[in-house]
Amino acid sequence: MQNLFSLQNEVAAVIGGTGGLGGAMAEALAANGAKVVIVGRNQQRGQERVNAIETAGGVATFKSADAQSAQSLQDARDAMESEMGIATILVNAAGGNRPEATLPPGADFCALPLSAWRDVFDLNLVGGVLLPCQVFGQSMLKSGKGSVINIASMSGMTPLSRVVAYSAAKAAVINLTQFLAREWAMRGVRVNAISPGFFPAEQNRALLYNPDGSLSQRGQQIIGHTPMQRFGQAQELAGAVCWLASPAASSFVTGQNIVVDGGFSATTI
Repeated sequence: MQNLFSLQNEVAAVIGGTGGLGGAMAEALAANGAKVVIVGRNQQRGQERVNAIETAGGVATFKSADAQSAQSLQDARDAMESEMGIATILVNAAGGNRPEATLPPGADFCALPLSAWRDVFDLNLVGGVLLPCQVFGQSMLKSGKGSVINIASMSGMTPLSRVVAYSAAKAAVINLTQFLAREWAMRGVRVNAISPGFFPAEQNRALLYNPDGSLSQRGQQIIGHTPMQRFGQAQELAGAVCWLASPAASSFVTGQNIVVDGGFSATTI
């Protein structure tokens, strides 16, 4: 079973590995033997993640890139391939929401700024999946093997209130995942998605908690709707990402959206 999930001789590019969830997944891949390249804009946080991986005995490096720039991604890919080799695993973990694209209770949807909508789609769909898949996928297709893991959201399955642009963008991520899975299935590249539930991080902590650390009204509603009665922890994505990354453990899995949400999406009442 250890061999089944081993990632020895695999090279993983983690776009957005400077973030909390992306970084935790990068550490999990490294712990299973993959050589990991953290790709992101924040060099300090990227190097901190590299240091954590190396301290744990893994192999990692950081490459600076803007996920919304094809040229920037190409430069990072070329540098990575010279140093580590062609990526056999691509984790697309860049993304997030914007306050100006969020609708407070009672807000007018018709007044939602188009610029904010486009910004969220560029962040989550264009830079979050499209461009990285085009750039790194090109090398994967040439080598005839690879596993692409897109980070979607359960709000892409059922739109959540307030975060309308984010939900729509993540729905598009799931759709694009299925499209690429079909297109690349006979070329040795599998494409899947992971949809996390509620995992407290920088971008949503103020939404889930009050300044004093107690649960906000929104946080209480979410916990009340979650059968496990808690939020997720970043390391709880490790199993899903390593399973999908492993060419042995998930060799016949493509076009799937793996939900890790404590049962939130299974609850209707």
